[in-house]
Amino acid sequence: MKLQRKNRRALALGALAVSGALALTACGSDDTGGKNNAGGGSTTASNSSVKCDDAKGQLLADGSSAQKNAIDAWVKEFSQACGVQINYKGGGSGAGITAFTQGQVAFAGSDSPLKPEEVTASQKICTDGGQGIDLPMVGGPIAVGYNLPGVDDLVLDAPTLAKIFDSKIKNWDDAAIKKLNPDAKLPNLKIQAFHRSDESGTTDNFTKYLKAAAPQNWKYEGGKAWQAKGGQAAPQSSGLAQQVKQTEGAIGYFELSYAKDMSTVAIDTGASAPVKATVENASKAIADAKIVGTGKDLSLELNYKTKAEGAYPMVLVTYEIVCDKGNKSDTLPATKAFLNYIASEDGQKLLAQNDYAPIPDEIISKVRTTIEGLS
Repeated sequence: MKLQRKNRRALALGALAVSGALALTACGSDDTGGKNNAGGGSTTASNSSVKCDDAKGQLLADGSSAQKNAIDAWVKEFSQACGVQINYKGGGSGAGITAFTQGQVAFAGSDSPLKPEEVTASQKICTDGGQGIDLPMVGGPIAVGYNLPGVDDLVLDAPTLAKIFDSKIKNWDDAAIKKLNPDAKLPNLKIQAFHRSDESGTTDNFTKYLKAAAPQNWKYEGGKAWQAKGGQAAPQSSGLAQQVKQTEGAIGYFELSYAKDMSTVAIDTGASAPVKATVENASKAIADAKIVGTGKDLSLELNYKTKAEGAYPMVLVTYEIVCDKGNKSDTLPATKAFLNYIASEDGQKLLAQNDYAPIPDEIISKVRTTIEGLS
């Protein structure tokens, strides 16, 4: 009996030693996947450039719905590598900035840079003398999608678009549309122009394009809120795209990733040929942007009037908005790790796979340097 107890004890100890060895081996496997204690506890996923560093817990974020498809793809990779839960609501740029300036989120997404009064408001939640800054992270064309049976190719220019969205052109067989599309069989059908009901950076960029490229036909100032009268409204990019898909005669504007299974307008910019909304064509326009932010702010000035060959002029850049210093200590490690990943070469490559345009190298390199200095 004593011998049996001794044997059972030896077997138990042996099993414990084996399980311990297996646990160590598992940790060792994680290490070979990129854990680098000498680098300050940095953990890198084996199949990407995700560096988790000290990231943990969860992050709340809100903002641009135009970038939500990109954020979702990034979050999938980052959370799988680091185990950090990120809840990005995508409630629109206006909602995101409000949530940020009220200290409700770790970062926000906006398709237009912070206004001076929003920077001032951010100083209340960014401690140590910090303030909110704009980090350009996602680029892309604003596609103009339409639902017009029998018309697969449609060309419009800025003046005609302005008149459509200002309810000055009401029918699809209008003479101005016919002139741009002499071979199209345009129906005698009422135009149903849809715009965003919520405050949106996409609206801001879309109307800035109309103001810059068709100043005689678009008299409204740019802004996140829709200002023209008439038309119909829907919330967020997904809601707007859904309305266009299900409404015959409809037309609306949204980021290209929402225009799947839908016809989109080619823009007559004055170049030799009309330009389609593609990632490549948007990148040509974004490359012409200038950094106009001061200090660590990297906000851009886009050239909506470009006539360069193949450059699609109706573009937006989505900014991730964080404090330059004075971020909350409990969310700063995860915020920096996530921003580092999405600004990385692998993170930016993921954009093109999801119908977004990567930020040009000259700009994104400055973004990476700025993220490293966040505190």
